[in-house]
Amino acid sequence: MPEALPAPEQLPEGHCRNCGHALPDPAPPFCPQCGQETRVRAPRIGEFAQQFGGAYFSTEGALWRTLKLLLLKPGELTRLYLAGRRKHYVLPLRLYLTISLLVLLALRLVAQASLEAPGAVHIDSQDVRDKPGFAIELIAARAGMKDGVFFCEGLPQTLCKRLQRRIDVKPEAVADAVRDFLGGFIGNLGLAMFLLVPSFALFLKLVYLNRRLRYTEHLVFGLHVHACWFLLVACTLLPLGGVEDLVVLAMPVYTLMAMKRVYGGGWGWRWLRAAVVSTLYLTVLSFAMVGVGLYALLT
Repeated sequence: MPEALPAPEQLPEGHCRNCGHALPDPAPPFCPQCGQETRVRAPRIGEFAQQFGGAYFSTEGALWRTLKLLLLKPGELTRLYLAGRRKHYVLPLRLYLTISLLVLLALRLVAQASLEAPGAVHIDSQDVRDKPGFAIELIAARAGMKDGVFFCEGLPQTLCKRLQRRIDVKPEAVADAVRDFLGGFIGNLGLAMFLLVPSFALFLKLVYLNRRLRYTEHLVFGLHVHACWFLLVACTLLPLGGVEDLVVLAMPVYTLMAMKRVYGGGWGWRWLRAAVVSTLYLTVLSFAMVGVGLYALLT
């Protein structure tokens, strides 16, 4: 934009408000110089929605086209991206961030609703001066006092110790501690998963050194696979019986099929490489989950 161009409100009528180009009479819908609309007015609510969605959320838009390819043809989205066909699909990082943020938000809402539901957290207390005892129950976990002795079942050891320190205050403090821990754990889970994707790509780079692919090309594959994993996790939020077992089975099957399409090779070597990557990834994932749990306890 030239420095000598006056402010938009100082431009005379018949000039483009963006670049100052003199428009013919009658003015065309778009400026022939910069392409901006010539009939500028205050935006409407519907226009904001259209700008937010646009081709991204439309029926034939990039998002739905990308999701269809991601779910129905494992690895094909990565193959097309590496081959240079990218214009009509959502970029890998944007796709991963969009899906992961939406799924983590849904997980947090469902977890919060479950914790606040009647009977989700149950406290059974007695007069501590007479016979000390109370219990808190959360799904399959239990903690409390029985005959003056603390017990904790089904919870991490660090959380049990923290609950034990709060018992001297009041039983309700134990329930608050459990709610705070689970809320903080889910809230920081997204950051942990985002940091795990580069690790996944690094492990792929190690087992596929003979392919001579750049690390960023493995990272694209990792972003696409993790995006699909998040979509599969989202299916567990649906009120469908047995869907959890299907998700556990679908994740490795999908990943193996995607590896076949992107990296090729025989099934024997693919199984071996997948086993190595899985072992390394699950190890790092375990440490990450412990770190997220400790962070949720300390904050």
